[in-house]
Amino acid sequence: MDIAMASGPPVQSLEKRLNLFERYLTIWVALCMIGGVLLGKSAPGVVTWLRSWEFGEGSHVNAAIAVLIWFMIIPMMMKIDVASIRNVGKRPTGLLVTLFVNWIVKPFSMAFFSWVFFRLVFSAWIAPSEADQYIAGTIILAAAPCTAMVFVWSYLTDGDPAYTLVQVSVNDLIMLLLFAPIVGFLVTGASALTVPLPVLLYSVLAFIVIPLIIGVVLRHWFIAQQGKARFEDRVLPRFAPITIIALLAMLVLLFAFQADNITGKTWHVALIAVPILIQVYFNASLAYGLMKWLKVPHAVAAPGALIGASNFFELAVATAIALFGPESGAALATVVGVLVEVPVMLSVCAFCNRTRTWFPVEQPA
Repeated sequence: MDIAMASGPPVQSLEKRLNLFERYLTIWVALCMIGGVLLGKSAPGVVTWLRSWEFGEGSHVNAAIAVLIWFMIIPMMMKIDVASIRNVGKRPTGLLVTLFVNWIVKPFSMAFFSWVFFRLVFSAWIAPSEADQYIAGTIILAAAPCTAMVFVWSYLTDGDPAYTLVQVSVNDLIMLLLFAPIVGFLVTGASALTVPLPVLLYSVLAFIVIPLIIGVVLRHWFIAQQGKARFEDRVLPRFAPITIIALLAMLVLLFAFQADNITGKTWHVALIAVPILIQVYFNASLAYGLMKWLKVPHAVAAPGALIGASNFFELAVATAIALFGPESGAALATVVGVLVEVPVMLSVCAFCNRTRTWFPVEQPA
């Protein structure tokens, strides 16, 4: 796939920064989180009804959230020229860095940070039983590499969509094999822990397979009807606001579903955020630094760093609820992951955009 990268930010990036939603996305995110909590407290009946919708019986994957994620990432999937994926094998370095950070570093660093903070630093404020729950929740969060949201982060940093798809797809395949064993191994005092395989399978199906199929079909249909040039220049830009609106609506629902948990333990929410925040920046810096050291192009390096730092929080929340219940400390920890991750990842996106000149210009294939 040909990627022409100039010494400065491309025109597309400048246009994105002028977009009303994306320019003030941090503010919209904060307002949606607050709005979600207010909705959960003021209309518990409506929230309970929405919460009962499941993508597959017993899946713990909320159907409303799944549909919103489709609206979030189908526009990104429509950008993917499936034929260009073949070229990823010619430049495997970015993929290898992503896999190293996701599977060798991230779950173990999260287990370490969680143990240090919840067992030692915060022991005066957190009971041992609560510490067990929070450690379990943060490990579940870190052991699930980001999937759906990566396409949003990749879009905001002008990432290579085909390469991002490969990074995500390989992570998903590995996750099918390693997610449960890593969680079971790392969660202290939970040797009997098992992760329901249907939760994982339903999540991958709902958040990746279905939107990918829809995106590919729509791409081919639009190109057949209007031609590739018109599709890329006129049709695709019209879908861009849909991604951001769906993201904001999803945040409202997630925080409405966990409103009682968040407001009931506000101090604990702040404490849980500390190791998660450190872990996100640590892994983002590590992945981005390795990409720079290995001279990986920015269109691969930025999404790779974002994948290395972010988490598949939809799966993590569903898994924590399935294992420990919706009101558990583990479920609370995964929701705090959402609270921390979205604003923090926006800051990482901004940093990646400001530092694109650190990376080499990729020559056309």
